[in-house]
Amino acid sequence: MKNKDAGYGYNKTEQPFDCSVLLSIEQAQGRRRTDMKSDDAKVLREVQRNTKMAMKAIDTISDRVYDDDLSMHIARESMRYADIYNKATDRLLNGRAASYRENGIEDMMLKSGVRANTMLNTSTSHIAELLIQGSNRGLTSMWKAINHNENAGNVSMEIAKELMDFEEKNIEKLKQYL
Repeated sequence: MKNKDAGYGYNKTEQPFDCSVLLSIEQAQGRRRTDMKSDDAKVLREVQRNTKMAMKAIDTISDRVYDDDLSMHIARESMRYADIYNKATDRLLNGRAASYRENGIEDMMLKSGVRANTMLNTSTSHIAELLIQGSNRGLTSMWKAINHNENAGNVSMEIAKELMDFEEKNIEKLKQYL
């Protein structure tokens, strides 16, 4: 009778081999072994991308906000985005999947777009409109991610829907500043 200890696999000749060697080879070749389904990872990376962009947009626009109530609102928004980002990151790390990698060009385009849109108009109404537009873009990209990755599990979908619910409530709150 063969001893199938944990940490050992069997090849076609039924000879045992050490699975840690396989893991070491994968790591040496730059591959990561994941315990997470591809659809889960894609949805969670989209959550990370959305929340990261929202936090950067808020950071860029916050010094142009002169209304104290709106300023407090967007500060709370940023904290909530950070919380959702951390949930997605924790889930990816627990599943040993790669996190979202920031794109420098996307970041530069976001910051320059915010600056260009607020160069001549920094009214509270205009700032609220820009934030609503950003939330709508975030909702659209999340719907795409959910629809294209329908095999994602419940936890990933819950985090994605939490972000989407937050975005929708946020839009409703921002409408009062228009």
